[in-house]
Amino acid sequence: MNTSQQRMGFREFIPPQDVQRSKELATSDTYGWAKLRCSDTFMIGWMENWRTLYEEPYKGITVTGEVIPNLYHLAKKTSPSSAPTEAMTKSAHRLLSLTSPEVRKSLIKSLDAPEWRAWANPEIYISRHGIRLEEVADDLVSAIYDLMRSSLSSTGYAKARGCMKVNQFLGEIVNGTKVLNEKSYNFCMFGTPSTSEPWGWQMFGHHFCMNCLVIEGQIVISPVFMGAEPNVIDEGPDKGTELFTDQEQLVLKLMRSMDDATFKRVRIFEQLSGPEYPPGRFHRADQRHLGGAFQDNRIIPYEGAKVSTLSEAQQDMVRGLLTLSLNYLPDGALEAYMAQIAEHWKDDTYFCWIGGLGEKDAFYYKVHSPVVMIEFDHHSGVFLNNKTALPFHIHTLVRAPNGNDYGKALLEQYFRKKRAKSIKFDGGA
Repeated sequence: MNTSQQRMGFREFIPPQDVQRSKELATSDTYGWAKLRCSDTFMIGWMENWRTLYEEPYKGITVTGEVIPNLYHLAKKTSPSSAPTEAMTKSAHRLLSLTSPEVRKSLIKSLDAPEWRAWANPEIYISRHGIRLEEVADDLVSAIYDLMRSSLSSTGYAKARGCMKVNQFLGEIVNGTKVLNEKSYNFCMFGTPSTSEPWGWQMFGHHFCMNCLVIEGQIVISPVFMGAEPNVIDEGPDKGTELFTDQEQLVLKLMRSMDDATFKRVRIFEQLSGPEYPPGRFHRADQRHLGGAFQDNRIIPYEGAKVSTLSEAQQDMVRGLLTLSLNYLPDGALEAYMAQIAEHWKDDTYFCWIGGLGEKDAFYYKVHSPVVMIEFDHHSGVFLNNKTALPFHIHTLVRAPNGNDYGKALLEQYFRKKRAKSIKFDGGA
């Protein structure tokens, strides 16, 4: 049985339509479902924790609680641009030309608005800033897609849209398309689109959240959450869509190449949950991944083994996993980011693993350094009713530790430089 056939095993976990939750989903719209789910005791506590985290001043994900300084730098003016700034700005202005003043009031926030940090990946409609794709005209939705296409690599755009299409497919197979569909996402812009000043955009919703900032010829796309339940579309117009199977296959190749001693060093837990986990390492909803919504300031220690202790072939596979996780970036930006990651490769980049190596086994892995953290986690069912994690429900995350999620480290430098120029100008007047 090949990987695709195994993933299609999700159909045996489609819940019956006569159970209470299926009835509620079938008769709810986005707002009714949110009201229903937010009355749940677990959700009440989870949202309260989110509010507490959201109100903290931004610091960034760290290993010890202390930010490592001087990791991120604005590009020199003589450096070639790694961001498709002109194409992005053109697409953004076309998008804005299709909006009324009332829509723009919801759509555009200030560059330093706190809403950057309010994205959330559940289907439950809690964060409501920006505009909802399912509530605006189709030409505006198309213009938003064009801005995404202008900002991302072709591979990244296809993957992003794939997450949204899988959400539609999930809605169809569980009879919940008024809650789960291709347009169940919010879009927001920050700042004024410009080829010379920083600005950005954000998309968020079920299994797809992306934050993009362009600044002085550089582009930062982080945090990113991409996921799927299931990760295969087996019928309909998008039949044949598969998400994240390249990452699964490469990491299994990596793990199966390890001798017993190396395997024991990188595997931090044998089981996907249980008493071997310390408090806080497993969460009912986030499960094993650590860098999800509202985790902007989380302390996340390195785990596993240094990648530099692996064989050269194994290190190349880890680089491959990073590339597959970051390939939403335009080519120049991906090349620049991989070069930055390489600077910390020998001493400060770690790889860890949880789970087994069988074709049907679920697993988790993380690559973590001072400037990048990627996570891949198989989950138990949310809308499908598998009680344990299986390989067809996937969460992936990318973070820029030590203060550069949302491009904040670069923005701080940009405004510091701008203030210094202003002081110099005023002093000489």
